[in-house]
Amino acid sequence: MKASEEEYRLNFFIKNDFKRKICKSCKTPFWTRNEKKEYCSDIPCTDYYFFDINIKSPPLTVKEAREKFLSFFEKRGHTRIPPKPVLARWREDLYLTIASIVDFQPHVTSGLVPPPANPLVVSQPSIRLEDIDNVGITFGRHLTTFEMAAHHAFNYPDHYVYWKDETAAYATEFFTKELGIPEEELNFKESWWEGGGNAGPCLEVTVGGLELATLVFMQYKITDNGEYTPLKLKIVDTGYGVERISWITQKTPSAFHAIYGNLVYKFFNKIGVAYIDETLLKVASRFAGKIDPDNPETIKIHRQMVSNELGIDIKTVKEELDKAAKVFQILDHTKTIMLMLADGLVPSNSGEGYLGRLVIRRALRVLRLLKSDVRLYELVKEQIDFWKEDFPQVLKNKDYVLDAIELEQQRFEKILEKVPSIASTLARKSEITTEDLIQVYDSNGVPPDLLEEELKKKKNVKFELPRNFYALVAKRHQTSTIKNPYDKVKLPKDLLEYVGALQPTEKLYYKDQYMRSFEGKVLGVYKNYLILDKTAFYPEGGGQLGDTGIIIDEKGDKRYEVVDTQKVNDVIVHILKEEPLTIKVGDNVRGEINWERRYRLMRHHTVTHVILAAAKKVLGEHVWQAGAEKTPEKGRLDITHHKTLTEEEVKLIENYANNVISDRRPVKPLEMNRMEAEMKYGVSIYEGGVPNSATIRLLEIKDWDIESCGGTHVSNTSEIGAVKIINVERIQDGVIRLEYVAGPALVDYIREAEAKISEASKIIGASPDQLTSRLKRILSEIEEKNNLIIQYRKIIETELLNNLKPYEINGNKIYIIEGLSDEEENKEILRKLTSADNVIAISISDNRLQIATSKNMRVDKIVEEFLKAGGKGGGKGTFANIILSSKKSKEEIIEVVRKSL
Repeated sequence: MKASEEEYRLNFFIKNDFKRKICKSCKTPFWTRNEKKEYCSDIPCTDYYFFDINIKSPPLTVKEAREKFLSFFEKRGHTRIPPKPVLARWREDLYLTIASIVDFQPHVTSGLVPPPANPLVVSQPSIRLEDIDNVGITFGRHLTTFEMAAHHAFNYPDHYVYWKDETAAYATEFFTKELGIPEEELNFKESWWEGGGNAGPCLEVTVGGLELATLVFMQYKITDNGEYTPLKLKIVDTGYGVERISWITQKTPSAFHAIYGNLVYKFFNKIGVAYIDETLLKVASRFAGKIDPDNPETIKIHRQMVSNELGIDIKTVKEELDKAAKVFQILDHTKTIMLMLADGLVPSNSGEGYLGRLVIRRALRVLRLLKSDVRLYELVKEQIDFWKEDFPQVLKNKDYVLDAIELEQQRFEKILEKVPSIASTLARKSEITTEDLIQVYDSNGVPPDLLEEELKKKKNVKFELPRNFYALVAKRHQTSTIKNPYDKVKLPKDLLEYVGALQPTEKLYYKDQYMRSFEGKVLGVYKNYLILDKTAFYPEGGGQLGDTGIIIDEKGDKRYEVVDTQKVNDVIVHILKEEPLTIKVGDNVRGEINWERRYRLMRHHTVTHVILAAAKKVLGEHVWQAGAEKTPEKGRLDITHHKTLTEEEVKLIENYANNVISDRRPVKPLEMNRMEAEMKYGVSIYEGGVPNSATIRLLEIKDWDIESCGGTHVSNTSEIGAVKIINVERIQDGVIRLEYVAGPALVDYIREAEAKISEASKIIGASPDQLTSRLKRILSEIEEKNNLIIQYRKIIETELLNNLKPYEINGNKIYIIEGLSDEEENKEILRKLTSADNVIAISISDNRLQIATSKNMRVDKIVEEFLKAGGKGGGKGTFANIILSSKKSKEEIIEVVRKSL
């Protein structure tokens, strides 16, 4: 969609003598007070000429630029709010925080909940990976991590805050008065913005070739069929580049110098790359606007321009700038990695973990290309020391961050051992496509440029390395599909239509979680499905199974068994074992839940929260709930963690949990506005999922844990009784499963364990008290006998090998062995016999043959002849198993072998 000219013709521009011009290069309209200006002052229409502009502001670090922006808007009535994590865990469709507006989508922007303040100001660390392959090449125009400083205003139909004119006025005042940029250098370029299902006209603020801010006026919703419908809210969504503000005031040779200061020189030194001449770098940055990373020719042109300007040979220019670009990539990537992991990302093969691993492996790949032996964690450690005051979480979670990175590097180094074999497999294709390379990366983790050297050795293989490979891969994994809420409903489609017309069910289990029976009015009867106006039956959700029990008809004559309870939106459906023939719409019925089963579920649900918080305390803040299930028999919690748990860690988690249980802590549900809850407790409240409602239900375990939860719980941790973790396993990359029992289920577990101990004791003829010592003695005796068996085997082998006479056929020796029943002994003799060249050894046991050959021979033809003779089986290489239709003599077997030779 293209906005009309009137969308941009602001009263502010007219009153302040801004003129609308058309850029001679890109033909885009822009507003300026400089009547002589012919270009929009954005690249590639101009070079970076901000180096030559007289800016009154002193040089600002990133921290100082951030504070200047926040203070400016705070003084002008905006409430400063803290940034959210770089992991967008309050969103179900997005893994990374890519802009400040993401903080408020979809619930604030849709009008479901009010913003935390209005207007507000924030500086939001953001991560975008679509330009990851361009980082460094453009000397700072592209970054994977950046801070988006933003002021937002949310205009409701009945509450106007401010709109376009005020937003343009704020930008003008900030850049000209606060930073001291000459007014004639300030430009507002007309553009259009879309993102997160919203859209609107925008103005890009450009100065000296550098885009410093984007002012978005969000006023449309994009429907599923691509149409634009007006929003009830009109939202001011701005984004000021903190790093670019720092760069334009410092005028350093590259944006990386402005962002990282002395860290730039440290990285060159630690990586082992000689520092680049700053004059060369500054000239390269000045002309960087000419670079289109997607067009390699523009990079060649850029290098030639630098060479001509400085009188340096093109080869030196290329080598120096290429090396510097790689160091800049490491600077950028290590900060991104630090922020990701410090906010709780666990590298893995899926979801947000996939994106984290992608950045880590790209950084490792660049270090390898630079032939550097520095460990990646050493560089990230430097980043932590540099940014610890700006982002306190990086210091708090330092140990986890560094440990996870070193583990990832070790895994990457093991993967590299596969490169030759993977390249050989790929080379079977005459042409290797980008899709082939992506599949290899997804399944094996091998970057394509590390395959390149091996593939070049192969003949007749067409192979082109995609320049934007990592961006292509990231694009496939940066979003998540929002699941249809009906996909999990265990109900037939015709029932869903029937239920859709019914009123919401009153949830008695929230009013009193200990309610065992109730009376309700029948709103719907459909086959064996029953809907009431109110119920104490909890429907399956949040990993907790639905309740069971009975429904008694109005007369009290008939009892119907409830085998499950499900929910469709706000309507609760009772699933009966049989059709309720004596119940009709309008009847009053009585419900009784299976209390013993429910109480077990409540205990297991509450202890799940206790264990999750205990795991965080033991393992670190990166632990996040990846799944959970609560049944009457046990609880299950899947958590994100980068390595297998030790016995000591499991014991500590268990001990912390039991201490909280014995501490008799109150467990209290509470309801709160979702934005208020986020601001007070953070996005960790969404561990169990993201509810789509203005008000969310939280569960608080006093001084231990608080998170969103719609399940049923005990009111005090002491009711759990005790908990025992009974199983711990790594179920997938980056995910650990804990299984545990509590309350009566723990008693059941102990009884089962006692029964097994008792049975084992009887088998070995010892009392339970003597079981351990008796087992040790038995194992010691077994070991002695095994050693004796090994000695006997050696005697038999020596005797057999000394007396065994071979048949000779065409210079090949054929050995026939009979009567060996010991499998291990049999293999060892075959191995020793075939250690020399031109040997075939055959072991016969009834009608079963084991055939082995020397390494310079193959079993294929021998197998083929035995199959012709009526045998079954097969083999490859130097070993085969054959089962004959009937037992054959030595001579008959030799004859078959003779035919194969």
